[in-house]
Amino acid sequence: MTDQVSVTRAPRLPREERRQQVLAAALVVFSTSGYHAASMDEIAEEAGVSKPVLYQHFPGKLELYLELLDAGLEQLIDAARAALSATDNATRVSAMVDAFFSFVADPHGAFRLVFESDMANDAAVRERVDAADLELARMAAAVIADDTGLSDEEALLLASGMLGLVQVSARRWMRAGPDRLPREGASELVASLAWRGISGFPLTHPPQAE
Repeated sequence: MTDQVSVTRAPRLPREERRQQVLAAALVVFSTSGYHAASMDEIAEEAGVSKPVLYQHFPGKLELYLELLDAGLEQLIDAARAALSATDNATRVSAMVDAFFSFVADPHGAFRLVFESDMANDAAVRERVDAADLELARMAAAVIADDTGLSDEEALLLASGMLGLVQVSARRWMRAGPDRLPREGASELVASLAWRGISGFPLTHPPQAE
């Protein structure tokens, strides 16, 4: 008589929970390998699901990538919006800088997809990143215009310059290795530079005459 062996199967996850599991696995693979080198086989293996299950949630690799990119951009925009809700400008600048440094330092975040993607020239990716850059700049520009009296275009130019400074500095810090300079110290250093620049504009600075 053949002994019967009972097989214990893993519990079936709810659809949304399985979807989040796939997204988390895909983020690991894309961040490590880049878009072009990553495969759906690798993502399915990382997620612990079969390829048919993977395709039940996402029709292809690009759709999966774009959803992760959208989530990463939304996370950064939400953090920036929270930073700008502070009541004084020095705190706003410091919090905005820290939001970028926290974003690139998050080991589970999507900063590589946003800032260092091998899909940067793809039209769908470029459109999303450019739109997020503009939204971030407009958010900061609105505060600058309200406080300085500069025109909307002048404020947008200043905001874009400040955000470029912060973004490039945060990426440089991350590439150099966070162990060389703690995040808090790096963020404070860049915030000090940004604040010394923007605080030079008086609160009642009028728009330049045409």
